Amino acid sequence: MKTLVIHAAHDLRITEADSPSPGPGEVQIRLATGGICGSDLHYYNHGGFGAVRLREPMILGHEVAGHITELGDGVTGLQVGQLVAVSPSRPCNACKYCLEGMPNQCLNMRFYGSAMPFPHIQGAFRQVLVADAAQCADATRLTPGEAAMAEPLAVTLHATRRAGNLLGKAVLVTGCGPIGILAILSARRAGAGLIVATDLSDFTLEMARRAGADAVINTRTDPQGLDRFTPDKGTFDVLYECSGAAPALAAGIGAMRPGGTIMQLGLGGDMMVPVQALTAKELSLKGSFRFHAEFFAGVELMRKGLIDVKPLITQTLGIDDADQAFQIASDRTRAIKTQIAF
Repeated sequence: MKTLVIHAAHDLRITEADSPSPGPGEVQIRLATGGICGSDLHYYNHGGFGAVRLREPMILGHEVAGHITELGDGVTGLQVGQLVAVSPSRPCNACKYCLEGMPNQCLNMRFYGSAMPFPHIQGAFRQVLVADAAQCADATRLTPGEAAMAEPLAVTLHATRRAGNLLGKAVLVTGCGPIGILAILSARRAGAGLIVATDLSDFTLEMARRAGADAVINTRTDPQGLDRFTPDKGTFDVLYECSGAAPALAAGIGAMRPGGTIMQLGLGGDMMVPVQALTAKELSLKGSFRFHAEFFAGVELMRKGLIDVKPLITQTLGIDDADQAFQIASDRTRAIKTQIAF
């Protein structure tokens, strides 16, 4: 089988490996589609992000879906030929955080395609994948591309859960990559009233508008665009900060109303935070990291037609064109979600 292995920045190689067989409680999956995530792009373009660096070759990828080709002993509820979305979240279920109901904070997490631990956790961009049956969500009636969007959708559902009640609330989304646009969909599904999105790209902002944003602002060409939301100490109840950029966070804080909540999703390394403004407005700054149960909830929302991710899939290339796919995915003037067909 073919695998996609990153060795260093801009050194992505297609490597041949033996196809694995499933053990007890596992399934073998013929991968159909994998989405290129922002973290994959950090490894491809920079060799890592923040303090996380590649220290050995690593298979990339964690947004994947495929068809089951073999069941291991003891597997029930799944069948050969079934399309499944595969959750990359594999907590140990035994550490103190797992036992406290925070599996996304697992001390022994094995999250596909992560260079955070060493040895690195190998990813899912391989033509044949063996996964625990518990990782597999039934994706019947979805396309493989839609099913592979379950992972980034779960990220925004987790953030929405942590944000609290959104019914009728005013929401600001800064950064309109895949996570930002999925945050718009998640917030609207949770009952948000006004949703405003900001970014530096007209292309991504148009995609945000199509996803349901009530207003979009290009802060590159209109740096004072949020000013109309700042009178009387601000407008927004919740900020989804999806850019990982300090200027976006600072501008968003200026438009927040007192007592509001900031959900920090963007990971761009450490940022300067205007603590005095946070204090004066009594804002709550919350981190949001990965997900767990939200993965399966997201698949069900898509299957029921309550969230439509199809418009976000802007390109699909074959595995032999993976390097080109990563280059396209890095171009925010034409790509939201670029996927690879395996």
